[in-house]
Amino acid sequence: MKIFSNAQVRAIKNSSFSLPEYLINLLFFVLFIFLAGNLSATGKSVNRTAEIDKEALKKAQEQKVVHAFRVNSSIKLDGLLEEEVWKTHEPVSDFLQRDPNDGEKASELTEVWVAYDDTNLYVAAYCHDSDPKGVIGLLGRRDSFVDSDWFFFAVDPYFDRRSGYLFGVNPSGSIVDEVLSNDVNEDESWDGIWEAKAARVADGWTLEMRIPFNQLRFPKKDVYVWGVNFQRTIKRKNEKVAFAWVPKEDNAYVSRFARLEGIEKINPGRRVELYPYSVGQAQFRPAEPGNPFETGHKYLGNAGFDLKVGLKSNLNLDVTVNPDFGQVEVDPAVINLSAYETYYQEKRPFFIEGASIFNNFGRGGVYLNANINWPNPRLFYSRRIGRQPQGYVTHDGYVSFPDRTTILGAFKLTGRVGSGWNVGFISALTGREFATVDDMSNRYQDEVEPLTYYGVLRVQKDINDGQQGMGFMATGVMRDLNTEMLSAILNKNAFSLAADGWSFLDKKRTWVVGGWIGGTFIQGSQDDIYRLQQSSTHYFQRPDATHVSLDPEATSLNGWGGQFKLAKQQGNSLFLFSAGALSPGFDPNDAGFQSSSSDVIDLMGLYGYQHTKPGKIFRQWLLIGGGSRQYDFGGNSVFSCLAASFQGVLNNWWDFEYTFIFMPESLNNRLTRGGPMALLPWAFMNELRLSSDSRKPVVLEGDFFYQRIHNNSYDWRADFAVRWKPMSNLSLSVGPQLGREVNETQWVTKVADPLMTETFGNRYVFGRIDQKIVAAEIRVNWIFTPKLSLQAYLQPFIAAGKYDRFKQLNRPRAYDYLVYGEGESTIVAGESEYIIDPDGSGPAASFSIYNPDFNYKSMRGTVVLRWEYRPGSLLYLVWTQNRADYSYPGQFSLWRDLGNLFTAPGDNIFLVKFSYRFEL
Repeated sequence: MKIFSNAQVRAIKNSSFSLPEYLINLLFFVLFIFLAGNLSATGKSVNRTAEIDKEALKKAQEQKVVHAFRVNSSIKLDGLLEEEVWKTHEPVSDFLQRDPNDGEKASELTEVWVAYDDTNLYVAAYCHDSDPKGVIGLLGRRDSFVDSDWFFFAVDPYFDRRSGYLFGVNPSGSIVDEVLSNDVNEDESWDGIWEAKAARVADGWTLEMRIPFNQLRFPKKDVYVWGVNFQRTIKRKNEKVAFAWVPKEDNAYVSRFARLEGIEKINPGRRVELYPYSVGQAQFRPAEPGNPFETGHKYLGNAGFDLKVGLKSNLNLDVTVNPDFGQVEVDPAVINLSAYETYYQEKRPFFIEGASIFNNFGRGGVYLNANINWPNPRLFYSRRIGRQPQGYVTHDGYVSFPDRTTILGAFKLTGRVGSGWNVGFISALTGREFATVDDMSNRYQDEVEPLTYYGVLRVQKDINDGQQGMGFMATGVMRDLNTEMLSAILNKNAFSLAADGWSFLDKKRTWVVGGWIGGTFIQGSQDDIYRLQQSSTHYFQRPDATHVSLDPEATSLNGWGGQFKLAKQQGNSLFLFSAGALSPGFDPNDAGFQSSSSDVIDLMGLYGYQHTKPGKIFRQWLLIGGGSRQYDFGGNSVFSCLAASFQGVLNNWWDFEYTFIFMPESLNNRLTRGGPMALLPWAFMNELRLSSDSRKPVVLEGDFFYQRIHNNSYDWRADFAVRWKPMSNLSLSVGPQLGREVNETQWVTKVADPLMTETFGNRYVFGRIDQKIVAAEIRVNWIFTPKLSLQAYLQPFIAAGKYDRFKQLNRPRAYDYLVYGEGESTIVAGESEYIIDPDGSGPAASFSIYNPDFNYKSMRGTVVLRWEYRPGSLLYLVWTQNRADYSYPGQFSLWRDLGNLFTAPGDNIFLVKFSYRFEL
């Protein structure tokens, strides 16, 4: 079950609503109770069983052993289990339920065998079923966990009780695989080269897997003992069973695996795989008269290769030359009115495969990852590599600007060395990028991105069979800055170094302490560091801050950060306490990502209770409550909240989660974007999430959010999703989104005025924004075979924002604003700007501000045909279209805006990508 995430606690905005807040709370509460009562009434009655002695069962699990048998003849992989090895050896079949009745024996018999030869590991399973026609086998693209029956094989080759691999197959032959880490973490990005076949039989279904040893990492020995687990999902019953069973109230997985014995004298061989690729692209967009760069069409081609080498049985090297790092799926459209950048998920295979060793920094041992308003810095954010160039052109004319930075080459080293040291290292070089400017007389090449090196090193070691752990992470970004413009806006060198670790406080791993501590070091020109000090990550220019100040002569910036956690994460009662701090100079953003400003000290405590036994209404539930408080390094309290969450599963298999957060009045050091402290009124938020029984042909999901901030601001959002599965190989999902935000204090600009002594010589101008959003995500998945699929994605998006009630902050640390046009002040609207006189006939000078109204309409879509014509070899055919329109700023009209969007000129990109795997 989830606990709070950063997404559940939004940046507080001064936003209003006509209904009183107690009525909004009542509506959310009534809606939840109505759904809980009425929906659960449709579920089947819960089986009443004798009390289960879970402690005795857990002890029995510790003694489980699976024997692997050597085979000397070939195994025909057809899923029919006709080989002698499956007929002459006893299978394991002692499976226990996790759902619906935790700890009870499985309702259907499952028999499993494990065999091996010199180079492969084989797994066979006979999934008996009393209702063979009820077996559900949906077709899905690789790594798509479709709503189906499944069989999973998980293995821990290091036998470190913390890491491993998971392989899954369903009755239609669709496959999934994952890398397991930190005992409970799963990484679906890894795609091993292995095969599986499934077959329907009279009393169920059967399967066989063949997994080459060179796809796994393990130290070479004469005799091996590995960890192992088998799991099965019986979808029509929503039953999940496991051979190595873990109670629901325990946060553990790999550490509870059974022992796999019998593997010896194998010869896995060295893994050497070459993946050459070629790609062709045609771009079509409306021609622009007079623009030599927009002729209506453009044709591009590229070629390169990836090389994967197993240096040892437990260490892999990935090398890529002239890689194609274009994305097949487009990023979603968003409207970001904050001072911070939007975080996008990585989608490029080179970076997502094996990323868990980097992503797990600071999370080892502590499985309860909850944050409320904590910036949650990442030391490594792979989308920095190959990003869009950050410079700008210095000549006038028509411009051809590159949309990404070329990655000249990169390599990645991952695995385990020495006595249990996990290692990950990425090294990448990106080239100089130039924008071409044509003024109809001459052409210029303006450098907009320098030659840049990126390096990331991650080392982590388990101690005492994972009872303790320690590690460190280092990043480096070095730029060759040749122009004055780039030297003024980019850091020359940026480094980070941090250590992390954990220690369980008891043998059962119920209590754990963990955390991380580290620092960042940045070098650059005086202009660059001066700019950096004033950026949204730092705001050193805050005039009322006593602990930071601008240094125009500085050529470096340093900072430190860290977080400590104490957690109880086993049993019915859960507890988490965290304390973290980011100094004002901490900045990981050259190689990493941070969602908001540094200069924060964070304290958070949560207590939860989970009930895992089915009752009259709930199959299981979790109740969490607690609070958070934050300070800056000047001792000012800048955020606090009380929070509660209730989540679980109803008897009809509907999932739910309700969250309530109350935020008292507090100071805020970010609202004025480098100005003095402002006061935020009290606020609260509600969020209700629901999802229906995934076994049904139609699955419903909903997310309803409402936030109210005192003094006339509010924000609501309703996200819906309908997923329809009309056939076993076809699914359609439609997810409309509606939202509205009225924010009384949306940032507009800053205007210098020496008469404003109360606000340190500046007018901090805000406006009331009324923003409406209508959007949808539409997906079609048509799976012809597990290796041939067609997917379509479409996102229409409309966001219109109207500003009025422009105002200035009158006094720091108070909710005191002058609304222009009231009293003696005046405001006059022009064609594209507003003329403001803040005191009428007074001494203050008039000034102008731009009209910030907007109406952004976007249509993004892609169609992808994917064919894995042989293991590891792929053919992609892709069509991508983007449309955008900006007419009628500030005026929202749904049908007019939709019409403008569908008739707006579009960019069409057609792409063919071909790759072939050579096993050398």
